[in-house]
Amino acid sequence: MTRKLGSETLVIATHNSGKLKEIGALLAPYGMNCISAGSLGRPEPAETGKTFIDNALIKARAAAESSGLPALSDDSGLCVDALDGRPGVYTADWAERQWFEGKAGRDWYMAMGKVEGMLAELGPEADRSCHFVCVLAIAWPDGEHAVYEGRALGTLTWPPRGTMGFGYDPVFVPLGETRTFAEHDPQEKHRISHRAQAFAMLVAEQFGVQGTR
Repeated sequence: MTRKLGSETLVIATHNSGKLKEIGALLAPYGMNCISAGSLGRPEPAETGKTFIDNALIKARAAAESSGLPALSDDSGLCVDALDGRPGVYTADWAERQWFEGKAGRDWYMAMGKVEGMLAELGPEADRSCHFVCVLAIAWPDGEHAVYEGRALGTLTWPPRGTMGFGYDPVFVPLGETRTFAEHDPQEKHRISHRAQAFAMLVAEQFGVQGTR
């Protein structure tokens, strides 16, 4: 039986205030008071895992162990079938300019172009199928954990379209749609995204609430 969160403080394993706000708002109806690992002065651990689950657990366990409180983390990315699942766990790294130009900061257009360039090398008949993955991990200080994984299936398009998304959203067309994620308004995207699916699973198991997407 999966361990349940109570009405308690939950550490969100992030230093990103935007992510804390987003996750905090999603969990507020269930009595959770969310604080960030960054606000507690906890360092970000090295994400050395080979899978999304590995990295999500690394972050959640580090936050739980250092704070003495249950912690929630997420790890997400884009997997392209024809590229053997890349960029995968390196999704954000492919946007790091320092990797390619020796400069700090992320350039998502560069990252999208890298994916498109690799597909172009495979020829016009290359499979453009792909999927986004989001893994949410909860860890308790005593080592117990729970994991929830959501996926959004789709295909890649080029050139990028839309201004309402982030990351690889402008080139991702979800299955059954003609618009990219970046052409969906946030509420539309939330109903079908990989993160929404993972949160629906978490809320259903942790709080017994169905149909949250």
